[in-house]
Amino acid sequence: MKAKTLLITLLISCFWTTNPLAAQTKSETLDAMIVEGMEQWQIPGLVATVVHDGEVVFEKAYGVRNLQSEARVDGQTLFNMGSTTKAVVCLALGILVDRGNLKWEDKVYEHLPEFRLSDPYIREEARVMDLLTHNLGIDEADLLWVIDSTSTSETLRRFAGAEKTFPVRGGFVYNNLMYALAGEVIHAASGKPWSQFVEEEIFRPLEMTRTVALAYEMVRLPNRATPYVNVPGEGIQEAPYDLSDQIGAAGMIYTCLQDVEHYLLMLEQGGVYNGKTLVTPETFAFLFEPHTLIGADAFYPTRQLTQPHWRSYGLGWFQHDYLGHKLDFHTGSITGLIAIAGIMHDANTAVYVMANMDHAELRHAILYKAMDLWALEAPDRDWQQEVFDLYDGFRQQAQQEEAELNAKRKTGTSPRLPVSAYAGTFTHPMYGQAKVVASASGLDLVFNDFATFHLQQWQYDTFRSDTKNRFLTRLMVNFGFGTDGAVSQFEALGKTFKKSTD
Repeated sequence: MKAKTLLITLLISCFWTTNPLAAQTKSETLDAMIVEGMEQWQIPGLVATVVHDGEVVFEKAYGVRNLQSEARVDGQTLFNMGSTTKAVVCLALGILVDRGNLKWEDKVYEHLPEFRLSDPYIREEARVMDLLTHNLGIDEADLLWVIDSTSTSETLRRFAGAEKTFPVRGGFVYNNLMYALAGEVIHAASGKPWSQFVEEEIFRPLEMTRTVALAYEMVRLPNRATPYVNVPGEGIQEAPYDLSDQIGAAGMIYTCLQDVEHYLLMLEQGGVYNGKTLVTPETFAFLFEPHTLIGADAFYPTRQLTQPHWRSYGLGWFQHDYLGHKLDFHTGSITGLIAIAGIMHDANTAVYVMANMDHAELRHAILYKAMDLWALEAPDRDWQQEVFDLYDGFRQQAQQEEAELNAKRKTGTSPRLPVSAYAGTFTHPMYGQAKVVASASGLDLVFNDFATFHLQQWQYDTFRSDTKNRFLTRLMVNFGFGTDGAVSQFEALGKTFKKSTD
């Protein structure tokens, strides 16, 4: 009797672990959450895939890539990888390490003699792997590429003015420009631009035939997702593509569902794809070692839901513990386009999501739900609603702050000078040139002949932009005066631009 009971138990166990219906139920569960989430987050189009135990167990394209044409998203629709590009760049450096072209501990200036930082000691101490861990001790300087479109070399030359924030390897400050430097290290060590190197050494072996490393290559290709932003008070607006290839190694790769599945299979198989080994097991493991500890305030808000005991950064990967397992993941966010990649190595599960709605944090819900379903078989949890409620709280807080700002506004005031007197050319030693031009409706502020903001007087000598700019956001600009009573400077984006005397 005991033997018969044991046999029945084994048969039931076998049925539930191998029955296609059980796997289908997992897919249906994730699919239903995604459909609900897309409606709540107002996401036009999205792709999601899950790899488990060496197989693609979930893949689906949703919605439209363009709201006007209603063209459908499919497996070949290009989306931006954003900062999940960083892991690809680290993989490329790992290939060069395996070939003996460089070492992780090489000093950066040994490969880039022109490399400069504001602090000479940090410049002397900077190692190649320090470019990848966000803890070198130099402040971020994203405005260099946000309000300008100059070359990589000029961007990095100006980056030398970024201030020291803490002692070398003494803290965590997320820094995109360090990855632009990493791209230049790839060029120096391989003799090929970083974009060419990853195309030849990563995309081709992984059969990622649609994937491109530069945004300027993407715009020439059909079937690409249009970026969208949900602007407060104005609804969903189409955003221009961000073509910041000068920092491309930090986040400009474009890929599609069918290609990124090959990438996930390689990650889940420890650096091997279809029998091809991209990096040695030792190098692959090094990419995912915790290299920097991260404080709670510098980590994703979803930490409030996952309650990790520790948080760290590997080489191109954020990391934390989740239900007793180590989860490596990273988001990507470029205006109007988002991504998330995640892998749980000890559960042989990897996830990737891309969408065309700015900061649609449904991506986090998909990541954790997929891990619950395939990696952990965890208890059912309404990740979509929990994540939505968390970020909806931030949205409501932003609305309250906007209301308070408007309530404190001194209406009925006038600028001290005629509007035409605020015109002129202004400069910042690191962030370049800004031109202020008087127009019929107020002032036009143009940074580096690239980013334009239309300003109207807000109160006194403070002007505010509308949202008709490439970032679909409002900018506050405060003008200052010299002892002669003339405009001498303005403050915006946390920086001071001085009026040119030429």
